[in-house]
Amino acid sequence: MAVMSSNDAESVVNAEPTADAEQTADAGPAADAGPAAAGWIGDDADDDRALATEVLAWYGLVARDLPWRRPEASPWGVLVSEVMLQQTPVNRVLPVWEAWLTRWPNAAALAAQPAGEAVRMWGRLGYPRRALRLHQAALAIVERHGGTVPDQLDDLLALPGIGTYTARAVAAFAFRQRHAVVDVNVRRLVARAVEGLADGPATVGRRDLATVERLLPADPETAARASVAFMELGALVCVARAPRCAGCPVRERCAWLLAGSPPAAGPARRPQGYAGTDRQVRGRLLAVLRDADGPVDAALLDAVWDEPVQRARALRGLVDDGLAVAVDPGRYALPGGVTAGSPA
Repeated sequence: MAVMSSNDAESVVNAEPTADAEQTADAGPAADAGPAAAGWIGDDADDDRALATEVLAWYGLVARDLPWRRPEASPWGVLVSEVMLQQTPVNRVLPVWEAWLTRWPNAAALAAQPAGEAVRMWGRLGYPRRALRLHQAALAIVERHGGTVPDQLDDLLALPGIGTYTARAVAAFAFRQRHAVVDVNVRRLVARAVEGLADGPATVGRRDLATVERLLPADPETAARASVAFMELGALVCVARAPRCAGCPVRERCAWLLAGSPPAAGPARRPQGYAGTDRQVRGRLLAVLRDADGPVDAALLDAVWDEPVQRARALRGLVDDGLAVAVDPGRYALPGGVTAGSPA
């Protein structure tokens, strides 16, 4: 169900563009990017939705058996999967998702724990502020909805750290509602198949949501299945590099192929580096805190990175982001459940 909801080594399913090295909560739709899609979207809704019919038939044959897609998956499990799958491949998410749901099968179970335990359980999944957002969302679900994940889009959007993509994905995949769910893979698929472009814009706008909405079947259950089928096709076949067009169920109608597969306009998007960045330093510092039973001395943190200015900046960033706390001068711990003077 989730965009990363369908990932492979090349396409990360739920990936949303980020404003900094740590994934920000997925933003709401940007201002309208321009006129209506220029491809084969027209006045005939039945013709427009033929794309979904073809993709659904393909999906019925190749869909991966992922636990958050199964009928028994809870709305909480779907929400957790959607947050974890942001910028992270399915194969890395699966074991963490299963362990998370075993420990915290519902929002109330997580809300009863300190935020630091969510960060600890997140392990090496990456972008650990997502763990804090899940904890904040769990608290809000308990306080506002009695521990039950809300089924209305506006209520989902009102949860802390839950933005447009995640709210729509949970409404569609957990509650089988008809909403346009647009991640990086769907955006790319629609850009090619509908608009004849090699790739979509850097951010999701109202036009993208309106275009995908037009493609969805009218029946909510079928529309929800079509949404995840679009993601699967974008993640496994209509990939960013070397798309596997020979195996695409919509190759006969793909506007990009019919136009001769023109290259993307503008400079290529370069993947974000990791080695030597503040993000790598943050990860190493956080690993020390995560593996400790209590506060640790700064000397232990100093040992993981030998450049003091960058190390201090990374540690300050962890504290500013709420991923670490200074419990005493020169002693740090994960947030929650720690007081000054606690033994190391």
